[in-house]
Amino acid sequence: MFSASHHRRVFLPLLGSLVALAWGALWAWSRSPYGRYLDHGDWTAAAPVAALCRAIPGGSFVVPATLYTVSWVLMIAAMMLPTTLPLLDAFARLVAGRSDRLRLLALLGLGYLAAWGAFGLLAHGLHALLLGWVASVPALVWHSWLIGAATIAVAGAFQFSKLKYRCLEKCRTPLSFVIEHWRGRAQGRQAFALGAHHGLFCVGCCWALMLLMFAVGAGSLGWMLVLAALMAIEKNVRWGRRLSAPLGVALLGWAALLVVSHL
Repeated sequence: MFSASHHRRVFLPLLGSLVALAWGALWAWSRSPYGRYLDHGDWTAAAPVAALCRAIPGGSFVVPATLYTVSWVLMIAAMMLPTTLPLLDAFARLVAGRSDRLRLLALLGLGYLAAWGAFGLLAHGLHALLLGWVASVPALVWHSWLIGAATIAVAGAFQFSKLKYRCLEKCRTPLSFVIEHWRGRAQGRQAFALGAHHGLFCVGCCWALMLLMFAVGAGSLGWMLVLAALMAIEKNVRWGRRLSAPLGVALLGWAALLVVSHL
């Protein structure tokens, strides 16, 4: 059987190692000559990547999209997996007696990452379109700070929305979520779907805070740590729900301060 002691000795260290590996990879990437591309730089400007783009049909789109996906998934693994530990813990206990429990846990995690990966691709695509639009409007080029201020204001305002709290409640009650959605049929497919379903609620809860990475710089490990800690507290700590409104006020105040400082 998958006892509590076995859970502590195997599952938690394994998840911790995965998260540490993601943080380590991001740190090494940020310190490398390609670190600037974590901040949404043009990958095709890097000589090796530019050569690869020319060698592959459609490479100018496929290669940067792949690299952006890798960087985003690393960010999600580093920032969001710790916040979803209660879900993984609840599911691990539910399938404790199964011989394929590790495979099911891996599929659950992959489903969760897939939901966030899809959001990341959408966010990167919209970000690229936004930058293209800003470049075509001279007034916005001179006032690009407005984009950052607007992003921070949206993140602050979303902290007070009903959707935020509905999704947050799903994230804060993972055992109920697993019991409600796990049927035990077609287990592999259902484990992946369960992870993706919970991931969508997690996206619904935290998407606005994650967009702050586009405002403060996706390559900033310091901001990643701060946001990861805030989201972990919101989702997992008993009093975490009470953090949402003060955080919203702080973000709206930050946005207002940016506006005032540029007037």
